[in-house]
Amino acid sequence: MSASATAVASKARREKIAVGEAAAALVEHGMTVGLGTGSTAKEFVTALGRRALKIRCVATSMATAAQAESLGLAIIPLDAAGRIDLTVDGADEIGPGLALIKGGGGALLREKLVWEASARCVVIADSGKRVARLGAYPLPVEVTPFGYETTGRRIMAAVARLGLAGQATWRAHDGGLMRTDSGNLIYDLALGAIPDPPTLASLLKGLTGVVEHGLFLGLAERALIGSETGVETVLP
Repeated sequence: MSASATAVASKARREKIAVGEAAAALVEHGMTVGLGTGSTAKEFVTALGRRALKIRCVATSMATAAQAESLGLAIIPLDAAGRIDLTVDGADEIGPGLALIKGGGGALLREKLVWEASARCVVIADSGKRVARLGAYPLPVEVTPFGYETTGRRIMAAVARLGLAGQATWRAHDGGLMRTDSGNLIYDLALGAIPDPPTLASLLKGLTGVVEHGLFLGLAERALIGSETGVETVLP
C-alpha cells in the first residue's frame, strides 16, 4: 500500500472510531439496541461494550453477534425484542436525504429487518461514504438460490427498462458463490449512478426471486459522519 493510501485508510479508521463512540453515547440503560454489521458498526459495538450498560441487543449478523457476546453484551433474537429503541449501523454510501446503499458486508436482509423494527435508526460512517448521488458503489441485491441465474437476468431486464445500464456480478467467496447468513446469494449491481432510488427500489422489490435490495430509503433518523474536526450530524 502506498503512503497516500495508508494515510487515507488511517484517516478513515480514526473517523470510524469517532462516530462509533459518538453513537454509543446515544444508548441509555434499559434500551433494546440494534447492532449493525461492517467495519464502522464494529467500532460502535466496541465502544458500546466499554460502556457496560444494562441493555438488550439484536445483532444483524452472526459476526456482529459473536463480537457483541465477546464484549459481554446480551444478544436476543429479533422475534423476542419487540420494538427496538435504537439501531446503529454503517453504510456503503450516504446520499441526499440520507438515502443509503447498504449490504456490502452481505447482511442486508437482516439489517433491513432490524432497521424496520426500530423506533430510531442512526447511520454512522467515515467522510468517504458521503456522496452527491447513489450508485458508484455496486448495489447489493439478495436473491434466493433456486433459479438465481434466471432471477439475475430478470433483474437486468428490469433495470434496462428504467434506462439504466451497468455490470452485474454474483458475489464470490472461497472459490464459490457467497452465502448470506440466511443462506441466500448476493448479486452486486454496478450502475454508476441511480437517479431515482425509490423507483429502482420498488422495481427490485417486486421481482420474484429477489429477497431484498440494499437501498435503505426513509429509514435513517440522522447520520453521524466523521470529519477533520470531529463528528458531523446530518439530518434528512
